[in-house]
Amino acid sequence: MTETHYDVQAVEGGQPVKMWTRGVPVDDKARAQLASAAKMPFIFRHVAAMPDVHVGIGATVGSVIPTKGAVIPAAVGVDIGCGMMAARTSLMAHDLPDTLEGIRAAIEQAVPHGRSVGRGKRDHGSWGAPPPAIVEAWATLAVRFERICAKYPRLKNTNTLTHLGTLGTGNHFIELCLDTEARVWVMLHSGSRGVGNAIGSFFIELARQDMRKWHINLPDKDLAYFPEGTDHFDDYVEAVGWAQDFAALNRRLMMANVITALRGQIAKPFEAELEAVNCHHNYVSRENHFGENVLVTRKGAVRAAKGVLGIIPGSMGAKSFIVRGLGNPDSFESCSHGAGRVMSRTEAKKAVSLAEHVADTQGVECRKDASVLDETPRAYKPIEAVMAAQADLVEIVHTLKQVVCVKG
Repeated sequence: MTETHYDVQAVEGGQPVKMWTRGVPVDDKARAQLASAAKMPFIFRHVAAMPDVHVGIGATVGSVIPTKGAVIPAAVGVDIGCGMMAARTSLMAHDLPDTLEGIRAAIEQAVPHGRSVGRGKRDHGSWGAPPPAIVEAWATLAVRFERICAKYPRLKNTNTLTHLGTLGTGNHFIELCLDTEARVWVMLHSGSRGVGNAIGSFFIELARQDMRKWHINLPDKDLAYFPEGTDHFDDYVEAVGWAQDFAALNRRLMMANVITALRGQIAKPFEAELEAVNCHHNYVSRENHFGENVLVTRKGAVRAAKGVLGIIPGSMGAKSFIVRGLGNPDSFESCSHGAGRVMSRTEAKKAVSLAEHVADTQGVECRKDASVLDETPRAYKPIEAVMAAQADLVEIVHTLKQVVCVKG
């Protein structure tokens, strides 16, 4: 029998937490947050904690929460459908120009990224006039969105079309990477943007209102839930499913625009998407585990069913991995979604100097200014330790190292 790599955290008055965290740090606040979720009466069997686990808003990032008869909107969070996409090209490292500044500039030009706020000004992270391909893609989502808005008109005036095919901020990124055979990959990380945030925030508050209405006391207000069989449950599942589809399409459109930008910089003809992976890591889905149909919420976790490909990125100065799931039933066929933070954004800005950031991102064409210190490599757990802790969840198919990184 395969050796297990997890430890068990017993939870008084709740289900246990199985933790794939050997050799990686886990703070006490994260353990407490996991225990709160495990105490909910509808948790199925146990909660699974991935090696990148750390405190999150609503639920612990790096957790897998299986439920029967209820869903917790804050456990899914507000970046619904956030995830990764990677595509291998036929280019080799020697096909790239000696300096990569032009490629980074071309990608930044091709994909709106970041965010600017100001009265009457357009957010530079959105489209001013969306290109025809974006408008055409939005049409595939519009009818379902209108149906959701007919019930919840507050969701109508959110960034939908103007955010489709855009990157966002924070830990979202676009990278050019090389694998161990010097083949060139494009990899990116983003989710459902403004509209997903609006859907998540709206239903989280609606769940809290329902808890107050029904006089249900919770260990944490962020564990407010919708019971199956209620209108709000069905409406949330419909809206979250739509936002997940928006997120997957968002990544595909960005990937197409990045490839086009690359073709403008590299004269040699090349193929793209020879091996392509597009996976969520903030989402909920109906699945069968241990012979029963359950809802699985992955908050910062990737599906790792047997043979299924996933992506586990490191920080902007570390390796990333294309992995194949081993279908471990105890993790509800899941794995980590990245390295996981060891410092909050505020802590990183205080603790890490600009000189340290520049040293840690040596060899990567990326921003080297103080505004990205919250995403600096030292803010994250070492990715090698994270991978070692989940050796029974995934096998590594490709190891990637970024050479260009565009941050939101």
